[in-house]
Amino acid sequence: MGHVSQQRSATTFDATRRYVRVCHERADGFVEFEFAIGEPELFVELMLPAAAFHEFCLANSVILLDPLTGDSGDWVKRMTDASHREFGDTV
Repeated sequence: MGHVSQQRSATTFDATRRYVRVCHERADGFVEFEFAIGEPELFVELMLPAAAFHEFCLANSVILLDPLTGDSGDWVKRMTDASHREFGDTV
């Protein structure tokens, strides 16, 4: 059986940090947003009515991120950048 060394990055993953980035507030009252736990670069896209969105943010004690502009809003580019981050060895 081989030995796998585990490297730690300069920052550790903190699952208590919750991030939200509002992408779009729709005319029908829904808010489209990105939600991430631990790493703002790895997120899911969600949509909630405005009141539920505010409750969601309060319940998760989120850190509100600035909206993306220009090329930084390109999903493919962001996923490529995230995939090149060094997360250390995994088993």
